[in-house]
Amino acid sequence: MKKFWKFGASAGMAAMLLAGCGGQEAPTGENAETPTDPPKEVAEAEFPVTMKDAMGEEVVIEEEPKAIVSMVPSNTEIAYELGLGEKMVGVSDFDNYPEEAATVEKIGGQEFNVEKIISLQPDLVLAHESGVGVGEAGLQQLRDAGIKVYVVQEAQSFDEVYDTMTIIGQATGTMQEADALVSEMEAQVEEIEEQAGKIEEPKKVFVEVGSDPEIYTTGSGTFMDEMLDIINAENAAGDLEGWVSMDPEAIVEANPDVIVSTEGAYVPDAVEKIKARSGFAEVTAVKEDAVYNVDSDKVTRSGPRLTEGLMEMAQAVYPEVFSE
Repeated sequence: MKKFWKFGASAGMAAMLLAGCGGQEAPTGENAETPTDPPKEVAEAEFPVTMKDAMGEEVVIEEEPKAIVSMVPSNTEIAYELGLGEKMVGVSDFDNYPEEAATVEKIGGQEFNVEKIISLQPDLVLAHESGVGVGEAGLQQLRDAGIKVYVVQEAQSFDEVYDTMTIIGQATGTMQEADALVSEMEAQVEEIEEQAGKIEEPKKVFVEVGSDPEIYTTGSGTFMDEMLDIINAENAAGDLEGWVSMDPEAIVEANPDVIVSTEGAYVPDAVEKIKARSGFAEVTAVKEDAVYNVDSDKVTRSGPRLTEGLMEMAQAVYPEVFSE
């Protein structure tokens, strides 16, 4: 009998985001001890390498991995960007980018198939902090089978994403590629931030990441809150923390200048539904037809496409400043 273990949050908002947004990490992942900061200087790939993961586990990688399993889409996107595509032997059911990932063996979604992973004989499994908890027993079974498991920290900011890229680079012998990727993303963010600094009248923005059964938004301490700060916009839910539900009446009272939805990929009429809500006709964003969709994966997935998501957000909020 095949054995499956839960991986990732399994209820409510977390499950909705996982299924609807192409498998992004659930915003309600468990908090664990912050791992040791990765080295900031580029060095030649040297093995063995000893690293402490998000759970405080010491992981010794004896030699450069030749076969890798990624358990979440963000890790997969980073791995491919670092040139590790040919080494990927297993990815999650939710991996949808890049296209090449579709041809790689699937190891499960919120539940991962332990026996399948073992059969792929990976040198390294890139797990994720958001999936620890009920999935720990399955990860331990992989360790007991002699497979190196590294639990990547759940990143909640651009800086933490850069750290994740450096860590994966260190674990896979691609530190130079990781450093180049981080430098490129930092430059892109700096350019957008510089352009946004010229905006004299910041707009108030409400970001909707879920609408059924409750309306969910992004408060402080999330990627999209940081994105709004970078593009010089005010988060209508900035006084809240994390990924939280918000009453329609409170949204109307906040009266945002712009409403941004991330549901367009799986709720095609998301914008129309927002405009049609009771009381929303008086909201500035609706009156001025400033309700938009952005790519959910790009604005929430902690990977190399975050800067693309940042630009999409900027173009939605300030189309007069950020042209195509």
